[in-house]
Amino acid sequence: MNPIKESTMRRRIAVVTTSRADYSHLYWVLKALQDHPEVDLQLLVSGAHPAASFGYSLGQIEADGFEVAAVIESLLDSDSDVGMAKTIGVATLGLADVLGRLRPDLLLLIADRYEMLAPAAVATALRIPIAHIEGGEISQGAIDDVIRNALSKLSHVHFVSTKLAQQRLIAMGEAAWRVVRAGAPSLDHLKRSQLLDQDALAHTLGLDLSTPPIMVSFHPVTLSPDSDAEVAALFAALEQIEGPLVFTFPNADAGHHTIIEQAQALCARRANAHIYKNLGPILYWSLLQHCALMLGNSSSGIMETPSLALPCVNIGLRQQGRERAANVIDVPAQPEAILEAVRRAQSAGFKAGLQGMSNPYGDGEAAERIVHTLITVDLGLQLLVKEPTPVPSGT
Repeated sequence: MNPIKESTMRRRIAVVTTSRADYSHLYWVLKALQDHPEVDLQLLVSGAHPAASFGYSLGQIEADGFEVAAVIESLLDSDSDVGMAKTIGVATLGLADVLGRLRPDLLLLIADRYEMLAPAAVATALRIPIAHIEGGEISQGAIDDVIRNALSKLSHVHFVSTKLAQQRLIAMGEAAWRVVRAGAPSLDHLKRSQLLDQDALAHTLGLDLSTPPIMVSFHPVTLSPDSDAEVAALFAALEQIEGPLVFTFPNADAGHHTIIEQAQALCARRANAHIYKNLGPILYWSLLQHCALMLGNSSSGIMETPSLALPCVNIGLRQQGRERAANVIDVPAQPEAILEAVRRAQSAGFKAGLQGMSNPYGDGEAAERIVHTLITVDLGLQLLVKEPTPVPSGT
């Protein structure tokens, strides 16, 4: 039975955000929930958001006009895997109090950050149904991959980005009615956000954009026993690239200090290299559309650059297994291989071949689909009781 039906009840929907990246993805979903007359939005902020060392993106959330229901301090910025594990524990304790008090009708989570295990575990204990965005994808070079799958199995409604992700979740035993192909909500910025033109962006950031920069977005490779090896390869290649560079901060995974230190050192030596802790969704997307290419291992390179037909050089293991569009060039973490890929990505022939390309991750209308389902799904017991995975006969 498909228990999605129209409802007129005002719903308390809690949403957890823990990083500038997931906030960018959630922005238009949050706007739609906040403005909906049938929704009481309860925005819960945790992870890196309250941390000055990561740009205090909590301030951005408040400046965007969102009312924050609770701030859960949880990040142990020790740059270690033990710190990551303890962050999950601290977040669990804080969220148990917050969710126990708020008792939302639904909890919305997104993607694959390790901190998201905390709200998922708490909601499970409190019998709060979970809706999850961007399940069914693959990133084999990071712990994110197993976390994403764990969140999917703990969730009751799924909003996936691609057809293959939808098929994969159903193959994992999720009932087809629970899996909605919405697209990646980050792409809604291209249709709905007021992005800055080149002159306004250059003035706001204090950048000379007459030569389009390379955006460098690189995160720790959390499954590798030596993630610094990939970092060393990246910066060895960057030393030989003369054009302007713009770095975004890595996320709060073990190994981020090395990336930050090397990026800051390079920027200190070069007038045409700049690093930003937190651009926010509008400045990030505005800058992305004025770049020459993206270089690194960020999911943004895989999921978002296709909508701009922007060349992306994806380095190393982190995004292994994700669906790719024609603009993505995969390359091992070796300096000469990276440089050759950059040369290819910047060639006129490669760029010409991207004209008219489509993005497998969506069409920029995800928020509407997500919010419609959140306000119409039946909240009865059958939402919490998940159907057993079929077992082939004769097994």
